[in-house]
Amino acid sequence: MRATDPGVDVSIRIAAPAAVILRAFFEPEALNAWWQVAHAVTTPRTLGPFAIEWPSTHFRDDVLGRLGGVFRGTVMQFDPGHGFFVADAFWLPPDGEPIGPMALTVTIDEASGVSHVHVVQRGYEESAGDGITR
Repeated sequence: MRATDPGVDVSIRIAAPAAVILRAFFEPEALNAWWQVAHAVTTPRTLGPFAIEWPSTHFRDDVLGRLGGVFRGTVMQFDPGHGFFVADAFWLPPDGEPIGPMALTVTIDEASGVSHVHVVQRGYEESAGDGITR
């Protein structure tokens, strides 16, 4: 991703096994606990849905309007020990037109009980490949 491309590229180290961290992206109760989602339909397998809904905010962002809405895509790759790749993702804001398509890649490298988690959200690129790099 170039510095001028819109997107998110963040990393963090978490003292937890990769399997526990991956479950937090797919279990509705876990998503609610750390991402405050209202509803989630997520299936950790190839061609599984990845749909997450947040309540609409009462405040408005100057550019995006109200926050909340639905982020939805299709799981194109899932590796239980290393991460997943969601393609054809769109954000459906409470107000306004859908934003996308995008891709979401989460990779995890675990060593001695500590996991390095790398999350990248970007505009979809036809030549991007499967998204998971090891």
